[in-house]
Amino acid sequence: MVRHPDVIVRGVARLLLTPSVVVAVALVAKGYAEVGDGFSAGMIIALTIALQYVALGTSAAERALPLLRFSPALVLGGLLLALATAFFPLALGEPPLSHRPGPGESVTTVGTLELFTPLAYDVAILLLVVGVLTTMLHLLANAELLKDEEVR
Repeated sequence: MVRHPDVIVRGVARLLLTPSVVVAVALVAKGYAEVGDGFSAGMIIALTIALQYVALGTSAAERALPLLRFSPALVLGGLLLALATAFFPLALGEPPLSHRPGPGESVTTVGTLELFTPLAYDVAILLLVVGVLTTMLHLLANAELLKDEEVR
């Protein structure tokens, strides 16, 4: 039986989507204590989305991942969260990027996940990286359509 390579690539692309997002979430959740961070997690998600564009084509990838239309909002949300996390301590008279809660203070947890400012900053960087790269992917994938609209 002969299979076309594009069928295999499409299948692999779809199969890798969920595990890649799980790995990215794990990197963000454990990045402060182990190797990993929001940037790496964002790159993993963005590369997985790029694989969807390559394997499925532009229109099929955007139909399969309808959340891609919110990419510009991810950029804005990530940037605002990063700025808030970085500069909120200034309002408390502390240096920028100060950790909250401080040393010796109790940390709020959800299961084993500790909620504190480095985690918020990693999430902000994740949102920023995913938003910027998926917006760029969309613009590059639709360059001809955008060029045709400019001519009109």
